[in-house]
Amino acid sequence: MGLSSPSSRRRLPPLNALRAFEAVARYLSVTQAAEELFVTPAAVSQQIRQLEETLGCALVRRQGRGVALTPAGEVLLPGLSEGFDRLVLAVNTMREARSPRTMVRVAVPPSFADKWLLPRLGGFIESHPDLDVHVIAGMDLLDLHREPVDLAVRFGAGQYPGLAVELLREEEVFPVCAPGLLAGSTPLRDLSDLRNHTLIHDDNPVERGACPDWALWLTAAGRSDLVTYNGVHFNQSSMVLDAAVQGLGVALAKGFLARDDLEGGRLIRPFTENHVPRFAYWIVALPQALTRAPVRSFRDWLRQEVS
Repeated sequence: MGLSSPSSRRRLPPLNALRAFEAVARYLSVTQAAEELFVTPAAVSQQIRQLEETLGCALVRRQGRGVALTPAGEVLLPGLSEGFDRLVLAVNTMREARSPRTMVRVAVPPSFADKWLLPRLGGFIESHPDLDVHVIAGMDLLDLHREPVDLAVRFGAGQYPGLAVELLREEEVFPVCAPGLLAGSTPLRDLSDLRNHTLIHDDNPVERGACPDWALWLTAAGRSDLVTYNGVHFNQSSMVLDAAVQGLGVALAKGFLARDDLEGGRLIRPFTENHVPRFAYWIVALPQALTRAPVRSFRDWLRQEVS
């Protein structure tokens, strides 16, 4: 009798136990798996033990503060992950089939949504009147294997295992300010003049370390002597830019997000120095999601708008 027969499927271990193992194997952490599954670590550990008893072999072993996979666990994980991915795709396909319209679900960082996507999204909607766009703007990196998301834009190093990854735009970082700060009693002429102005800091917790802060940026510019810890702090890049537009001080901006404010004259670059960080903007998606025409259409529109 083949493995796909109904009687074989009935002999599968409990689905919850398989889910628990797959989550632990992805994170190599019982605690993180429990957070994803909204259960306690003890419940996850119990599910793993039950699965190991059912299969008659060990699947994970403790390693420091985390876990490691046994050879049997290594064999089980790829097929199990693929199976859960197919389940998610099947459910999403069913939801779309029940809907009278086709939708594409896009996850983006909040500042990217505010400063770049929203001012342009009307063009996509106008050219694709048959599509509904669901934008999910959040600071957490959603797991595309588990969440009902078709495509995401991420700011990072481009290392996203199991996903199709495409460079959207490289970034550069440089100071910006309102035009009015070039005049007055303490005009901005060179970096030394920053001593006389408020510095606006980007404390985005998700992107911390992705771009230079004022201290790192000034060190790279050869001005590590300038004091950089004073000023006003925000946890969103869009708020940093808006504060600079309001004339609150000089901001260290991501050029891609600041482009519209620079072209509109609301912000200017008082200095020519800039810094290219090691992180960039990437389009990421499950490979099977890109087989859907609406997802490809939105991806192609993103590339066209950036270029």
